[in-house]
Amino acid sequence: MQQEHPFAPYIRILARGKTKTRDLTQQEAKDSMAMVLAGEVTAEQLGAFLMLQRLKEESAEEIAGFVQASQESFTLPEGAPHVDLDWSSYAGKRKQLPWFLLSALVLVKSGVRIFMHGTEGHTSGRLYTRDILDQIGFPMTSSLEEAGKAIETSGFAYLPLEYLSPVFHDIINLKHILGLRSPIHTVARMMNPFKADTVLQGIFHPTFMPKHQMAAKLLGQPNLSVFRGEGGEIEVRPNKAFEVLACHDGELESEKWPRLANDSRQEVDEELDPARLKAVWSGAIVDDYADAATTGTLAVALKTMGKATTIDEALAMAQNMWQARDKANFGI
Repeated sequence: MQQEHPFAPYIRILARGKTKTRDLTQQEAKDSMAMVLAGEVTAEQLGAFLMLQRLKEESAEEIAGFVQASQESFTLPEGAPHVDLDWSSYAGKRKQLPWFLLSALVLVKSGVRIFMHGTEGHTSGRLYTRDILDQIGFPMTSSLEEAGKAIETSGFAYLPLEYLSPVFHDIINLKHILGLRSPIHTVARMMNPFKADTVLQGIFHPTFMPKHQMAAKLLGQPNLSVFRGEGGEIEVRPNKAFEVLACHDGELESEKWPRLANDSRQEVDEELDPARLKAVWSGAIVDDYADAATTGTLAVALKTMGKATTIDEALAMAQNMWQARDKANFGI
């Protein structure tokens, strides 16, 4: 008789029928994902595990456990820099340019250290952050060590998922084969490898907002905010009022933010020309939507980091920082 594979019990927990199936505990989630990251599961097991998770949707405890496993798989460079803000970029944009990059640029130029990570290509018809970094002068790196050095020298680094977590990168790209997203699309956003004090999340499906919020509490994340972002990125949709769920030192909060643009309709940018990012920064062109998206996203970041105590204060601070930007100095 063949001996049962050590990973089989985790699949069985998820697939024992309507009355016996349950979520993994946080510890079970951590242990199972550690096996995945170590390459200790078969392709058949991985496919079953991912799709069973997709069918029921991952719980906050599972997200936290999966994130813990990912964090323990990282080897940070000696003397790794302190990072203020972890910024994930996994969705890509299809209606608007990534104006959030201008928000990040304002923060970096004010002294905030940002680590950005993401991936690309898993969904057709989208413009991904990595695709345009070289064009706009943002540093891209290929290891945590390189990222640490870039953060030390410039205050910013972008590290593609294929270098940050090759296993997670391969799993996300299984979407072409499985036809569906997997829990890794959620987990990758929460990894925060440099253990930044503040994490921002912009997601597409609002039902996942409380899960990100609770996972942050379970992980002991000092500051996190999650909201429904434009295209699923960390970017405020200024034409809509929106809710921000936050976790500050274990306390869960919910805030209603106002609509920030006069027009409630969202225009679609058919060209998605990255050169317009620099043009808006320099003032060569005026784009009210871009300004509102940039300052709104900046305001959420400032409020989450504790640099502003109220929504109005955060919005005013963001407007002042945007107006005071050095228009002749674009890039990092």
